[in-house]
Amino acid sequence: LKRLAFEGGGSRESRFSEPPEYSMEAVASIKAEISVLDDYAAHLLACQQGRSNILALNEGSSWVMPDYFKPIRAEVDDKQSRLSIWKELLADAVSTKEVNRRGVTEQLDGVLTHPVYGTIILLGILFFIFQAIFAWAAPMMDWIDGLFSSLTAGISGVLPTVWWADLLTEGVMAGIGGVVIFIPQIALLFGMISILEETGYMSRAVYLSDRLMAATGLNGRSLVSLVSGMACAVPAIMASRTIASRKERLITIFVTPFMSCSARLPVYVVLLAFVLPSDTTWAGFNGQGIILFGLYLLGAVSAIAVAFGLKLYLKTEEPSYLLLEMPRYQFPQIRNVLMTIYEKTKVFVIEAGRVILLISMVLWCLSSFGPTGEFEAAQDRIEQEVAAGSIAPEDSADRIAAEQLEVSFVGQMGRAIEPVIRPLGFDWKVGIALITSFAAREVFVGTMATIYSAGSADDEATIIERLRSQKDEVTGELFFSPLRATSLILFYVFAMQCMSTLAVVYRETKSWSVPAIQFLVMTAMAYLASLTVWQIWS
Repeated sequence: LKRLAFEGGGSRESRFSEPPEYSMEAVASIKAEISVLDDYAAHLLACQQGRSNILALNEGSSWVMPDYFKPIRAEVDDKQSRLSIWKELLADAVSTKEVNRRGVTEQLDGVLTHPVYGTIILLGILFFIFQAIFAWAAPMMDWIDGLFSSLTAGISGVLPTVWWADLLTEGVMAGIGGVVIFIPQIALLFGMISILEETGYMSRAVYLSDRLMAATGLNGRSLVSLVSGMACAVPAIMASRTIASRKERLITIFVTPFMSCSARLPVYVVLLAFVLPSDTTWAGFNGQGIILFGLYLLGAVSAIAVAFGLKLYLKTEEPSYLLLEMPRYQFPQIRNVLMTIYEKTKVFVIEAGRVILLISMVLWCLSSFGPTGEFEAAQDRIEQEVAAGSIAPEDSADRIAAEQLEVSFVGQMGRAIEPVIRPLGFDWKVGIALITSFAAREVFVGTMATIYSAGSADDEATIIERLRSQKDEVTGELFFSPLRATSLILFYVFAMQCMSTLAVVYRETKSWSVPAIQFLVMTAMAYLASLTVWQIWS
């Protein structure tokens, strides 16, 4: 390139045309007053719209451009531009292979960033992700579930009948199992998001969504927070720091928790088993996967709707713009993808696992003990009914466990909030799970496993099987009906994610009013959604 510049550049006179005739009078006048190199330099000075400060280059000059020269404009064609020299040189120096590569990128962008085709492709990619989460992870989840059931049964068979043995099997093992079983789905979710980032597609998705985001009060970069919110709201909210506009950043922070995070995934997986059988297919696709995609889409639509409302309420004069680098498409680096899966899954297991394990142990204690004398009284009542023949002897263990759970400390907590949640179709046991899962959404599964396994003889049953056998205390029918499961799912779709989310919102906004309003709004939406479904269709 240097050789071409010095050897092939040619003389300056051969590269530039003569000044147009209408400016020759100005050129002659300027050359008479100011020392310039040639006619072309004088012509450039004449094109400065008569600004005398430009012409004050020759110290001591008193020349002023006449008024009839001022309308002259620069009509310099490409041949007159010095850039034309470098265009010719670069055309000789740049390889054809690189040009072709850029052409492929532009062709792909023509489809992937198209307002219609690009949107359809984006939705199709998300749909594929949620289908894969169910279809690909199911065999490994079944294996883990069976493994923990066998381990629990084996440990119970060798340990003595003492309280600490029950704590280990019904508290610790149930809590750990409630985390480990969802590792395959969490790993798939994080892995696919990492692939989208590695290939360069995520930047196109941001660009594609900017028009929609701007219309609802968000920014194209808000998509990064919203998509990251499907993994965890805490880093997703922190990612909003890249948004320059304070209004758009505040709206992004407010609506990000509406995106269903990975901690909600275990809740959805368990409850969807009561809404639809796992082998149901619609048009060749897994039915539960389609519903799961709909739940994530419902959260996204809710986030956009709330953002639009906030846009009308919050007023600001700050400009909105999007500056974004479009990286070249490339194959994902497998090492980077695997590292992302490992790091994110480790955080999920360690961070969530510690909370779940602690809460599972506390719940076991609260559900296995109660006020003095009430546990013994509950057992005596069931034994008397067995002796009277009103209860079959083989059912006595489960009935005793149910009676003791109701009079336990955790049972009394659930009874206290039951009047508030009964209109939603929930009982005091679900109420306990709602309270404990505010520490972390995935705690719901461990809580239900602990509550429904405490004191039960059937330790080998899976979580879903234990829940499937529960009866409604009022009607006597199966408690987890499709309608009740749907009501509970909708509550978790709209409810605030966890305490950590509120803490990071406070840290990012430096105000308690934002997380407080956020919590009240999301809780009200969750309550109304569940109330509407249960009251209309029950």
